[in-house]
Amino acid sequence: MKPTERSFARRIDLTSLQLFVAVGETGSIGKAAEREFIAASAVSKRLAELESALGTALLYRHARGVDLTPAGQALLHHARSVLFGLEKMQGELSEYADGVRGHVRVHASISAIVQFLPEDLGRFARQHPDVKIDLAEHLSGEVLRAVQEGAADIGICNASAVGHGAEALQLQPYRHDHLALIVPSAHALSALTAINFEETLDFDHVGLQANSSIALAMHQAAAQARRPIRLRIRVSGLDAMCRMIDNGLGVGVMPARAFALMRGASALVAVPLADAWARRTLGLVARDFATLPATARALVEHLRQAPTPAEAAAA
Repeated sequence: MKPTERSFARRIDLTSLQLFVAVGETGSIGKAAEREFIAASAVSKRLAELESALGTALLYRHARGVDLTPAGQALLHHARSVLFGLEKMQGELSEYADGVRGHVRVHASISAIVQFLPEDLGRFARQHPDVKIDLAEHLSGEVLRAVQEGAADIGICNASAVGHGAEALQLQPYRHDHLALIVPSAHALSALTAINFEETLDFDHVGLQANSSIALAMHQAAAQARRPIRLRIRVSGLDAMCRMIDNGLGVGVMPARAFALMRGASALVAVPLADAWARRTLGLVARDFATLPATARALVEHLRQAPTPAEAAAA
């Protein structure tokens, strides 16, 4: 931080910022004083000192109250951000006093969330009851962006997505899955033991969001086959895909394990895709695993060493 920046930070106090926000939101020094339980003269004095410290007028004062100058509008925006950040910091730190000893932010793809994370995170939570985990579901590209921008400590997504504009991120293997074609039990393809994706292009498809890793892989395979995908409808989730397929709107591609976990009472079957791209690796992603907080490193180590679903079932 430059000396001038340090000097600026010293000239601004949080109480004055809070009072300024109150004045900006109420449009009146008197109403702001009532809201903050302080004398109106004290508010006026704080605002005058704030204007002096910043070297610019922040308010237009008139008989009906006050309006913000352009500089005041800019300060209101930044002051709200600063105060919100402090409230968030207080909330997170208070969790330590309440017994929470760590906080890990995880963004993951729907494939990872449906197939593997409930069991793996459940075991971690039982072993580390003082660690809070925030889990958010996103497309693989959004997971990578969240990690790059610092919105997530750890990302979990299709490993093949990491090479597309995310070379600065580090990757560790997590799980493997296998994509399958989901069809009604009475469908012409239901009796097959495996199928090449190109053979599915004769049928209507129920697809996932255009930017999902599965949709991108399907479109790349169709382009290589020089054939279009007969896309009848897009859905945002695997459960919705199953319901659409079950009601005759087409066939669809999803991870075989996800289908096995959520098929319910539907009359659907999974036919494994024989294409090489249908066998995928889900990876753990971070900007730098070595510099992660201790709780995040513990979660990464747990996820890497967690038993596979087959191993857990055998145990």
